[in-house]
Amino acid sequence: MSQGVIIKALSGFYYIESDGMIYQTRARGVFRKRGQSPLVGDVVEFESSNLQEGTLTKILPRKNTIVRPPVANVDVGIIVMSAVEPEFSTHLVDRFLVYLEGLQVHPIIMVTKTDLLTAQGLEKLEDIRKQYQKIGYPVFFGQEVMKDKTQFLEALKGQKVIFLGQSGVGKSTLLNEMIPDLNQETGEISNALGRGRHTTRHVSLHEIEGVWIADTPGFSTVDFMGIEKEDLPHLFPEFVEVEHECKFRECSHQHEPNCAVIAAVESGDIWQERYDHYLNFYEELDQRKPVYKRKKIVRGDRT
Repeated sequence: MSQGVIIKALSGFYYIESDGMIYQTRARGVFRKRGQSPLVGDVVEFESSNLQEGTLTKILPRKNTIVRPPVANVDVGIIVMSAVEPEFSTHLVDRFLVYLEGLQVHPIIMVTKTDLLTAQGLEKLEDIRKQYQKIGYPVFFGQEVMKDKTQFLEALKGQKVIFLGQSGVGKSTLLNEMIPDLNQETGEISNALGRGRHTTRHVSLHEIEGVWIADTPGFSTVDFMGIEKEDLPHLFPEFVEVEHECKFRECSHQHEPNCAVIAAVESGDIWQERYDHYLNFYEELDQRKPVYKRKKIVRGDRT
């Protein structure tokens, strides 16, 4: 029995990287019966007598699962935002941050197109960067990373990394500039699989200089599936730091008396803009309609 990582899933085939080789496999029918679906990033066991005909037999326990894009066992999420075209949005950044915090994925913020900013615009962006860094979120400008990308990649070595961001923010350009071998690596994988060249409509995982990079489709927003309103306060690290000082243990940080979070916002220790987004997200979750699973009717069941 061999072990490897799923690097691509396409048309019912799962392509597994193991000891530098790529194996084309199909999943056993037992996964469908169990309601399981192998994902890119899964560590799996498989059987194969050659590179083209293998069977995926077991999915090892996952660290986490990202629904959109579908990928498993992610360590780091790099949120790619453009300074302009489309305009930088702290609201969207905070949605991504909450999403990643809920999955226990370490977030990094990367800003592209900073060279298109005016001096005033750059100054404003620097202020925003300081606010996020104060919370503990690393913020990089794309041009800065290009000057010392080796050090940036070295810090990510051995980790599975996903790049998140809207279409048009320069995510693909950033990847290709930061990792010149990505296009070549993609082509080699495509050739090995006997498939057409990679497109960003499918999730693929590439190992570059010891870093597993998921090349994923761009998308404009994320939902909070799996997150309840009671979870939300714990997904803002700056709230967690002071919540023990709140009068009520299950404080929602909205209208309760002696709330340490509200006090920190009023004193300027917590960023007002982030707090406003928290209130927006809380209301969104509070008004979300519950999802009911339909009862599965089996043959012979007349109820």
